[in-house]
Amino acid sequence: MEGIIDFMKLFPPLSTFQTVLIIIIIIPKDRVRKMLELAKIKKGEKVFDLGCGDGRLVHLASIEHGANATGFELSPLIFVLATFLRPSYWLKGSRARICFKNFYRVDLKEADVIVTYLLPHAMRRVQKKCEKELKKGARVVSYAFPITDWTPIHRQKRNRKKQYGPIWVYEMGKHQSKKTI
Repeated sequence: MEGIIDFMKLFPPLSTFQTVLIIIIIIPKDRVRKMLELAKIKKGEKVFDLGCGDGRLVHLASIEHGANATGFELSPLIFVLATFLRPSYWLKGSRARICFKNFYRVDLKEADVIVTYLLPHAMRRVQKKCEKELKKGARVVSYAFPITDWTPIHRQKRNRKKQYGPIWVYEMGKHQSKKTI
């Protein structure tokens, strides 16, 4: 714990705006569950969360679906938050891992499911990476922003009342790219 505190001293404290922004960008728990349900995760499948934030998705994938789940986070402050929250999930049975790592440098070939909540410019890069590395049948689930060149196998519409974003589900090799169809 002392090492984390020393690590945190390298960063300035969060402003009120930054704190509010972090709270806003976290996906509501029932939406996370919907993403996992739509991914049709089977026990033991490898689930990667690219930009995992506080880690709730990988922990719920581990606890509720028996997934071998790993999250990748590059923001030091968010990673520390995920690290701080990890014991509470472990007490509930999670065995998910959270890695302080740039997900663009992660090999995705072993992943069965990729989940994301990334902005459109990042989704374009993820699309190319997935096309190169993911195996046929792997699923990609995206919250809020689609992979524009792919045809989804499912789209969960936006819920305006609850202010939830849409969820897109894609399967590699199945209506994957509009350009190749």
